[in-house]
Amino acid sequence: MGTAWIPGAERLGNGTIGGPMDHPDRPARVVWHTTESGAGPSAFHTVGNYLISVHSEPQILYDPTTDRIGQYGPLTQSARALKNCGTVRNNRVGAACIQIEVLAHASQPFTAYWRPGPNFRALMAAIRSFGIPDAFPMGTPARSVAGCRREASVWLTRGGHYGHCNVPGNDHWDPGGIDTGKLFAAAPGTPPPGHTSTTGGLAPGTAGCIPFPGTAFFQAGAHSPIVTAMGRKLVAEGCSAYTDGPGPQWGEGDRRSYALWQRKRGYSGSDADGIPGRTTWEALKVPKDWA
Repeated sequence: MGTAWIPGAERLGNGTIGGPMDHPDRPARVVWHTTESGAGPSAFHTVGNYLISVHSEPQILYDPTTDRIGQYGPLTQSARALKNCGTVRNNRVGAACIQIEVLAHASQPFTAYWRPGPNFRALMAAIRSFGIPDAFPMGTPARSVAGCRREASVWLTRGGHYGHCNVPGNDHWDPGGIDTGKLFAAAPGTPPPGHTSTTGGLAPGTAGCIPFPGTAFFQAGAHSPIVTAMGRKLVAEGCSAYTDGPGPQWGEGDRRSYALWQRKRGYSGSDADGIPGRTTWEALKVPKDWA
């Protein structure tokens, strides 16, 4: 079980907003919202109380201009900021469904002007404690209502980060076209528990190398220096299918290049699909100082 209460977060309300999750067997996830308001102390107080009054509390309220963070309820229980989709109670999908209301407007993505600090880093550490990968399964959040992706099959089965614009049964397009790379770069950290080797320590000969971040890390929307470092090592190994790159955004060039590495290691068919596994990753030995 992940972190329930974020160290340093202000307590908002009475600490009870939802209940147990309906689908604890499904991957944990995060949903980013914007309040469509200004930021600052007055907005934090006014919006914070308003969300309580209309029974639409997320777990987290965050001010991107001051790094102030408030928490309405434990991350281990549901919030109230999403509409249902038929019989699916979206607030209760997954082992955790961590909802964050950012004091900002969707039309002005907050990653263009925010000032993340220790509270944001504590928030991301808590998110990663649930094994949630640094990835957006439906890609970068929409820049307009017309660009929203709300695929139920993805929402119900894949862990990671989502915008409110990605949740089936909802009609908002927040948080806008935020820079997902900046989101993760502002809180660098180790891959989440469950996505690294935890048995027997590092594989022989891998000291100084990036630990395997888990298969779930390598999906659409993943953005990390780890991807760049991996690509550079693949090029050094003569396994490049890049037309542009390597870079921090996981893409088709990375997958095809990694498939070449898998085939070089003797794999074929579905075992050479280009998605890193622990054995081939540890054999690649991606240097930590390349990330």
